[in-house]
Formats: sequence, C-alpha cells, structure tokens
Amino acid sequence: MENGNRVSKRLALYIHPERCYGSLSLSSHAHDSMATIYPFFVFLSFFISSAMAVAMPQVEHSFARTVDRKLMGYRKEKLSHFRFYWHDVMSGKNPTSIQVVPPVSNMSSTFFGTVQMIDNPLTATPDPKSKLWGRAQGLYASTSQEELVLLMAMNLEFTSGKYKGSSITIFGRNQVMAKVREMPVIGGSGLFRFARGYAEARTSKVDFKTGDAVVEYNIYVLHY
Repeated sequence: MENGNRVSKRLALYIHPERCYGSLSLSSHAHDSMATIYPFFVFLSFFISSAMAVAMPQVEHSFARTVDRKLMGYRKEKLSHFRFYWHDVMSGKNPTSIQVVPPVSNMSSTFFGTVQMIDNPLTATPDPKSKLWGRAQGLYASTSQEELVLLMAMNLEFTSGKYKGSSITIFGRNQVMAKVREMPVIGGSGLFRFARGYAEARTSKVDFKTGDAVVEYNIYVLHY
C-alpha cells in the first residue's frame, strides 16, 4: 500500500502540479514565461532601431563626404616646370611695388617691419618688354632684425597661354642675400587645384639706387 501511495503521488505531481505546489508553482510558471518572452522583445527592439537607423538620413554627416577624385576629372598627377622673371618696380610713374607699412625704425639695417604690396609683371626674359605671362599679386614683408629675410605671400596669376585664368600660390621665407632661395607652393586655382611643389628664386638684377629688382623664378608644381 505504501508503494502504491508513492506512485499515486508522483502521478499527481506530473498531471496536476498546481495541486501539489499551489500558488508557488503558478508563480514559477509565470516567471519562466517572462524569461522566455523578454529576449524576444529585446531582439525586436534592436531590429526596429537598426531598421530606423538605416532608413533615416545621416544628418550628422551631411556636411562632409568622401569623393572619388576620378569622378571630378582628376585622374593622373603631373609635374610641370615654369620659368619666368619677376619685376619688382619701385621707381617711376607706375611702380608695381608700394610700401604700405614703413620699417619700425629708420636705423634698422634690415628694414624690419616693412610691408610691400605688389602687382609685379611676370615676363619670359629679364627684359621688362618681353612676353608677359602673368602677374605676381600679394605682398612681402621684412621679418628679421639680423638679416634681410622676407615673408613672401603671393598669387602668380597667369594672363596668357594655356594657363590663363589659373594661379599658383607661394607662401614662404625668402633669404634675399642667398644665391638660391626656396619657397613652398601651397596651392592654386583653376588648372592648379590641389597644386603643391616649390619655387626657386635667383636674383637677376638689382638697382640699389631705385630699389628695382628682377628675380628669376623656377617653379616645380605637381597638379592634375
């Protein structure tokens, strides 16, 4: 009889567990159901959020994007060499170089602080009447108290030939008394977009009485 009672209790446990455990079994069953449903809702929320992120425009990145240079016509970079003569004319009725800021002291041997505004012709030879290729527009300033050093900031604007309307920008240090001075090409416009390279300057002629000077420029530019 005792064994029969044990078997009956086990059958009752499998068939009607709520009768054996009462409210405790119901609570455990509800907890198990929630444990099963919760991961499903987490997955569903993640899926909806991902779908919305893909569908919504990326406003925060709309100001910048990567562009294939080939689509803009920039396929192969090339190296070009230009040589012309830069005429700094301070004298006469039509000077192309005008002082806009005087030196800080008349006693300065380097004219420290002087700023010159320029619109200098760029010609094919040292002769000012030779073919005009363009103009150097910008400024130069004396930046050293110990030696004659100029800060050069100018755009070389081409006014004739293949490159008419395009420009090369030079910004650098010009140690005037050196035989060869090197300055960087930092950019350009028109056919010289994305330009980079360097310029070499060599003094061709100086008139110490008038201050007029002719400088040979050789410019090496990488551009598209």
